[in-house]
Amino acid sequence: MHSLMLNPELLQRYDVAGPRYTSYPTADRFVEAFGEADYLQALEQRRDGLTAKAYPLSLYVHIPFCESLCYYCACNKIITKHHERGEAYLRYLEREVDLNIAHLGQGQMVSQLHLGGGSPTFLSDAELAQLMSMLRRNFQFTPGGEYSVEIDPRTVTRERLAALADQGFNRLSFGVQDFEPAVQKAVHRIQPAEQVFDLVAASRELGFESVNVDLIYGLPMQTPETFERTLGQVVKLRPDRIALYAYAHLPERFKPQRRIHTQDLPPAASKLVMLSSAMRVLMEAGYVYVGMDHFALPTDALAVAKRQGRLHRNFQGYSTQPDCDLIALGVSSIGRVGPTFSQNVKTLDEYYDLLNQGRLPVARGMALTRDDLLRRTVIMALMCQGSVLFESVELSHLVDFKQYFSPELATLATMQDQGLLTMDDSGIYVTELGWFFVRGVAMVFDKYLQADKNRARFSKII
Repeated sequence: MHSLMLNPELLQRYDVAGPRYTSYPTADRFVEAFGEADYLQALEQRRDGLTAKAYPLSLYVHIPFCESLCYYCACNKIITKHHERGEAYLRYLEREVDLNIAHLGQGQMVSQLHLGGGSPTFLSDAELAQLMSMLRRNFQFTPGGEYSVEIDPRTVTRERLAALADQGFNRLSFGVQDFEPAVQKAVHRIQPAEQVFDLVAASRELGFESVNVDLIYGLPMQTPETFERTLGQVVKLRPDRIALYAYAHLPERFKPQRRIHTQDLPPAASKLVMLSSAMRVLMEAGYVYVGMDHFALPTDALAVAKRQGRLHRNFQGYSTQPDCDLIALGVSSIGRVGPTFSQNVKTLDEYYDLLNQGRLPVARGMALTRDDLLRRTVIMALMCQGSVLFESVELSHLVDFKQYFSPELATLATMQDQGLLTMDDSGIYVTELGWFFVRGVAMVFDKYLQADKNRARFSKII
């Protein structure tokens, strides 16, 4: 398995840019022709249909503020040390919730909540409690749901983690990226390893169900040797989940990345060695490769869901929660209601201005076509279950799979020869090796991508 998995020729062949498929179609396909009226119609259709009773909602809240700029960051954020800005932002979040509830209906069930950013822990404990209280007044949180928050280790203490537990959060995601001091200095994010170890230990003592650690390979000043040291520390830390991302250097799109010197970045060959090392070290340490850069301990709910075929995917990545409508709150956040996607405006001024007018801050989105829905089903099945059964797709979408996807199946034949998948009369099955290249398999069914040769806006798929 390892000799196949680490095959340099195969790694180089698929060292290409491509979407992460947290949605299909991907967010770069959204259009401004889709606006507030379209979003309101989707909310009302959910309220008046059977979906609201059958399927709980997911909520995403974007907190854009950070005290310090991380040079690698491609998130929508506002760098400020003025914490009073959080108070104003919460007032506008409440206005946005009120406008959603007016068309969605009060008290809908929620089984998943994610606070992202920016740095959600930029807000004080009192402000986070205020936010959660406001959400609980408007939505009904189900027992056993996934309620997670992204953590900047530099902004929390054990006491703050205890406050998060008291507010109902049961999952934490720590942004680590790399433990090497030289790398941390190069990306302007200094956080001693001891600090992270203490916080993760406190999280376990406080009873959080799952702790995730984010890592990035391909950062400035990283080498295969230094990254191997970081991996060794992560294995000792033993988080429940690990998200391992490839750094995408796109300074023309993300201004903070212009502070990173290109000559300090590891070459492509070194990045492939780092990825190979990560796969070897983490799997030898007992982690399960869930898919798409994600690893989990065998006992973690994510690994269990993969074994049982219950894995799902949304804008926050892999999830154990069933595929459901997502209400997205805050500047730049992306949501999904029914067969529609929508994204809020990206600047705080626009966000505040529209809410002051009593309007929802929807900037763009799209209503999915029949073809979009069909391809979405196929891509998500590949990304989550690693297989596509022809008959189930044909029954749900009323198509002849082999005829509809004849060009795609011809392309997959090459991947079958490479050992990434197998195909027979019943379906497509990603192999154990193929899981490491599953984005490449899914890309074959992306109609928009096949017609678009400019993939520079995406990260590398491995």
